[in-house]
Amino acid sequence: MSVLSHDFSVLNKLGLALPPVGVKFDLFRPLDIPQLELDSAMSLCEMLRECQRRSSPFYFSNENTETCVGKCLLGMEEFPPSSESGQIGKRLGIWQDPRGNRNVYRHITKLAPGSVNYVSFAPFNQITFNPDVLVIAANPDQAEAVMRATTYATGMLYKSTATAVMGCSWFLLYPYITGEVNFVLPGIIHGPHGRHLYDSGTVLITIPYHWLPVFLASLEEMPLKLTGHESKEHYYSEFEGILADLEGEMRNP
Repeated sequence: MSVLSHDFSVLNKLGLALPPVGVKFDLFRPLDIPQLELDSAMSLCEMLRECQRRSSPFYFSNENTETCVGKCLLGMEEFPPSSESGQIGKRLGIWQDPRGNRNVYRHITKLAPGSVNYVSFAPFNQITFNPDVLVIAANPDQAEAVMRATTYATGMLYKSTATAVMGCSWFLLYPYITGEVNFVLPGIIHGPHGRHLYDSGTVLITIPYHWLPVFLASLEEMPLKLTGHESKEHYYSEFEGILADLEGEMRNP
């Protein structure tokens, strides 16, 4: 396993209630962290939340029971015909008819069959591997700083991509495969909402490995709280002051 390349201690600045979690998708069994107990039965999205709850690392394998479609998304199993037919979502009341549910399967991100046998989860302060994605659970104020750190040095767009179901595809696999930062509201996705995994208003932000160096460096450098966010008066005063300064500098080159 490669030597850890990142210092995640800067994440302490954010004051998050739940620890950010590094996730790695492996073909080979991890050697330095324990396996999730074989008598545990939970969905893939619950495993992320369980890692935050325990604040300790573990890995999941095909030997473990997964209670939703996580193994299908990881390429460990095929979707059953009843899923891809769209019948489930219609009966849950999420879609008007099965074709709406069926359409989701054109969009979801999943890994190639047999390419992943193990998924490791570790709180940011106990990561011993270079994660494929880093998942951060934040309230809206904290999420503003996290998202700003993704664009601080790059000017990249904020983008949220998700569907009404299979949230783990969007906050675990989509960023890993596409290399794009993604953020989702678990409260508007059926599984995390129904399982009551997060407080209302929680934002899940996923940073793929491609962006970790610039994200962590930006978080270290940039102001965590902006003067213009202190109050409406601060916002207008600061903005008008900057415009006046720029006007003055342009008159006196």
